[in-house]
Amino acid sequence: MSGLQCLASEKVWFDKHRYDEAERRLYEGANGPATQQVKTALQQAKGRQQKRPHRNSSSNAGDQELVSRMKSLELENQTLHKVVVEMKAALQRLESRVAVLEKSPAPAAVQCAKTAPVRQVKVENGGDEDDDDDIDLFGSDDDDEEAERLKQERLDAYAAKKAKKPALIAKSSILLDVKPWDDETDMAKLEECVRSVQMDGLLWGASKLLPVGYGIKKLQISCVVEDDKVGTDILEEEITKFEDFVQSVDVAAFNKI
Repeated sequence: MSGLQCLASEKVWFDKHRYDEAERRLYEGANGPATQQVKTALQQAKGRQQKRPHRNSSSNAGDQELVSRMKSLELENQTLHKVVVEMKAALQRLESRVAVLEKSPAPAAVQCAKTAPVRQVKVENGGDEDDDDDIDLFGSDDDDEEAERLKQERLDAYAAKKAKKPALIAKSSILLDVKPWDDETDMAKLEECVRSVQMDGLLWGASKLLPVGYGIKKLQISCVVEDDKVGTDILEEEITKFEDFVQSVDVAAFNKI
């Protein structure tokens, strides 16, 4: 059986919309077109009535907000008016005080004028020539001698005080490297020879043996010297006099104390 035959045998209502449309027209013809218009008018009126309360509520809210803003502006205006009045009063008081101060003299100037009167020197003409001789215009030689004596006493006291103060002695810390000729050199004897060097301003310190290479060791010894009395050249010259033990002397470190 083909598909068309199956569809033809099925009991399906394909034209239902046509029958519905015919039924609607039948009822409209029976009741008349005026009924439909009345229904539409009623629905529109109902919609307008529902919209009116919303509009009224929104307008009332806007009016209340406007009134509140006007009240706040009035309060601000009153406050500003009070501030302006107070500022005007303060300015008037300040102007009156300045005017009073300008009219009256300064108290400091009056006090200075009272405490420092002008000295008046009376000059009297006449008199004997002997009175003029008694007046010493340039001072006497005794005053000059007294001032010179005081000056010399102060200079002597300063020189004595400076002589009593101990002078600062400049010192240095020196680290020497003393190298022997070979590995057969007696390092204890070498150190003894180095320490035998004695002079004013020289103080020997600690020492140690450091390897150089091929079994040879060098003597590293420290000392403290006074810069004005002992120098590195003198130390090297004195130590290298021990030619049987010492090959060379080098300064490993030199620091001011």
